[in-house]
Parts: sequence; structure tokens; C-alpha cells
Amino acid sequence: MDNLSNLILALSLIVIMFGMGLSLSTKDFIQVFVRPKAILLGLLCQLVLLPLIGFALITVFTLPPEIAIGIVILAACPGGPTSNLITHLANGDTALSVSLTAISSLITLISIPFIINLGLQLVLGEGTSIQLNVFQTIAQVCCIVILPIALGMFLKYKKPRFAKKAEGPVKKASGIFFVLVLIAIIYKERATLIANLEAAGLVSLTLNILTMATGYLIGYLFQLPLKQRISITIEGGIQNGTLAISIATLLLNNSTYAISAAVYGTLMFLTAGVFIYWSNRQLKKIT
Repeated sequence: MDNLSNLILALSLIVIMFGMGLSLSTKDFIQVFVRPKAILLGLLCQLVLLPLIGFALITVFTLPPEIAIGIVILAACPGGPTSNLITHLANGDTALSVSLTAISSLITLISIPFIINLGLQLVLGEGTSIQLNVFQTIAQVCCIVILPIALGMFLKYKKPRFAKKAEGPVKKASGIFFVLVLIAIIYKERATLIANLEAAGLVSLTLNILTMATGYLIGYLFQLPLKQRISITIEGGIQNGTLAISIATLLLNNSTYAISAAVYGTLMFLTAGVFIYWSNRQLKKIT
């Protein structure tokens, strides 16, 4: 996606994160850390199991080197603000999702270079060292996720009646935006998708489905509430494609490494749409 598209997407996400903040309070975040089992399991899925699944797939599938390295880059990246939006639309535990995004984004500042360097050595058989722009990554998370949500929460605290009235319309607008973004991404990346779907499509879809299934299974085995299982599922399977593309093009100076991220970034919206529909139906059954 070009700079203008990235800017529009970022501004749209900021507005949506603000709307998300209207439905949250400090009590929601306190509950997450008072009972830390969910956040620890989410970090396990995001930081340990996801990279392991990524490495397993590039050994099982016969892939061109650039596609394999792209899968490793994806598996090293955190969820990003898109996972918070999808969790919100799926009626998961939004406070847990935001907390996981913030914590995993900080931890991956250290883990991303390690994981990608290991992948480069495994695929190419040579050592290549990369360094992540720490300030830029922290600033991105703060500006797109933390600050808008904090402003929404502050408005809810100051104007609770207004926040309650605005919450419904903003959530509907978020759903419409999600569909529009999906259509726009498919249209804009159609050439890349068609050209590389055969090489990167199956492994990208497998990575997405396996990581989401793993997140849900872990939450189920440890008897987490459904809303928290939904959050962990999404955090495990919705990766920061923009960050993956940035790492490929800016840090590794190889745009072909971004092919997997471009394909994955489109396919994950399709699986996320299905999961949003499914999770909302499941939640209706228990309410």
C-alpha cells in the first residue's frame, strides 16, 4: 500500500480506537492484570507458539526463499491495531486485546531481530543482522492504539451519557469500515494476489488458520471465558502486515520478502470476517 493509503488507514484506525475507548474503563484493564492467566496465555501464543508454527510451515512446505522469509517475518510480528478492531467487532475482551497488543509490541522489539535472523540463516544459510527502529515502533503503537483509546476512556469518564449514546453508532461505523477496508485491500492488491496466490496463498492461509485455532484451543483447555478465548484467537492469528512489509522493504531492502505479508494481510481479513460472524453467534447463545 502506498503512503496515502497507509495514512488513510492509520487515521481511520485512530478514529475507531477512539470509539473503542468509549466502551472501556480502567476497571476492564485492572481485571486483566488482577487475573493474569489470560494475558500470559495470550503472550505464549503470540510470542512463542506463533513463531514455532511459522518455522514448522516453512520446513513442511516447499517454498521459494522469498516466500519462506516472508512467513518468518510475519510470524515474528505482533498483532497490531487491526487485531484490536477485529476483537471489538467480534465482541471479545477488548481490554485484553489492547493489553496484549501493547505488551507484545514492546517485547517484539527484542524478539523480531532474533527470529528473523534465525529465519534468514535457516532459509539462506547466511548470517544477516537487522535492527528494528525502536522509537518508530513504540510511537506507532502509542499514536494509533494507546492514545486514542485513552482519549475515548477519558471522554466516557467525563461524559458517560454521551459515550453510551455514541458507542452503538461508532461500533456500526467500525463494522462498515471493516468491510470497506477489506474490499479496498482486495482491489488494490489484486495484481499481487493473483500473481503470488499460488506460491504464498496456501502457506499464508495455513499459518493464519493454525495460529487462530491454536489460540482458541489454548483458551479452551485453560477454561478461559469465551470473550477471552475470542481475544486470544484473534491476537494469535491477526498479524501486523504493515510492520511486516516495512521490515521487508526498509530493513531487509527486499520487496519480494513482502509478498507473503501482502497475501496474508488480505486473507486474514477474510478469515477474520468469518470468525466475527461465528463469535457473535456463539455469544448470543450464552446471553
